[in-house]
Amino acid sequence: MVSAPVLVGVDGSPEGLEAVTVAAREARLRGIGLRVVHAFFWPMMRVPLEPSSMGPPEGGLRNQAEQVVAEAVRHARGAEPGVEAEGAVVTGDTLPVMVEESRGAALTVVGSRGLGAFVGLLLGSTAVHLAAHGHCPVLVVRGEGDPAREGPVVAGVDGSPSGEAAIEFAFAEASMRGTGLVAVHAWSPWKAEAPPPQDPAEPYASGSGDLAANEERVLAEALAGRQERYPDVSVDRRVLRGGPREALIEASREAALVVVGARGRGGFAGMLLGSVSQALLHHADCPVAVVRAEPDKR
Repeated sequence: MVSAPVLVGVDGSPEGLEAVTVAAREARLRGIGLRVVHAFFWPMMRVPLEPSSMGPPEGGLRNQAEQVVAEAVRHARGAEPGVEAEGAVVTGDTLPVMVEESRGAALTVVGSRGLGAFVGLLLGSTAVHLAAHGHCPVLVVRGEGDPAREGPVVAGVDGSPSGEAAIEFAFAEASMRGTGLVAVHAWSPWKAEAPPPQDPAEPYASGSGDLAANEERVLAEALAGRQERYPDVSVDRRVLRGGPREALIEASREAALVVVGARGRGGFAGMLLGSVSQALLHHADCPVAVVRAEPDKR
C-alpha cells in the first residue's frame, strides 16, 4: 500500500468484525487500503504457540491468531470488495502495538468491546489510551444496531485551537459520506468568556444577551472559510446553553458519527484527553472520532 491505510484492530470478537466493517467503509471513502492487525501477546508469556502433538494441525495459539486476521480480512473484502485489505499478526500487547501501528495510518478504528486484551474497552482503557497517544485520528465504534448507519456528522465546537483539526476532519468526513454536518457549540454562563467592552477604558461587563451573542460568534469563527472549501456540505449550526457532554451525547442519537477534539477549551494542563471526549467514548450512541490537534507522525 503506497498511501497510509486505515488501521483496524481485531481480536476475534463479533464487535471486532463490526469495527472491520466501519474501517473498510472508511478506507473506501478515502480511496486507500485497509490494514487489519491482531496484537499477539502470547509469545511474551512464554507459553507453547505451535499445535500440540495430541491435537489437530490447525490448532495452537499462533494458528488461532492467524485465523482471526484471515477471517477479518475476508469480512472486509466482503463488506467493501473494492478495498485492498491486508492483515498482520504483530507480537506485543494491544496498546503499544496499536499506538505504534498508528504511526503509518491515516485513521485507526477500534471496537467498543471485545475479547482478551480488548476487555475493558467500554470503560475507556484502550479507547482513551489510543485517542490520547495515537498518531492519527481514532474512530471508536460505539452504539447499538448498524455501525455504518446513515445520518449527519456531528462536530463538537468549542472555539479552542485544538478543536480546529477536529472541525476540518468533520467537514471532510461529511463531504466523503455525502451527508450534512451538525456543528454543536454548547456553553454555560458560568464558563463563557465575557466579550471585551467596546471602550477599552470601561470594565468588563456583560449586557443582556452579550454572552449568547459572543458564543454565536465563537461558532461562526470556528466554521469560517470551511463552508467555502466544502460547498457540498450543508451545515446545521446549533448554539445550545448547557453542558457539551450532554448536548453531544443527545446529538449522537441521530448521528452517523460524532467528531471531537482530544482536548478542548478549559482543559487541565497536561491532560491528553478531555472530559467531553472521554464521556462520548463511554456513552455516545454512534461511532466517535477523536482528533488530536497535531498528530505526531514522527
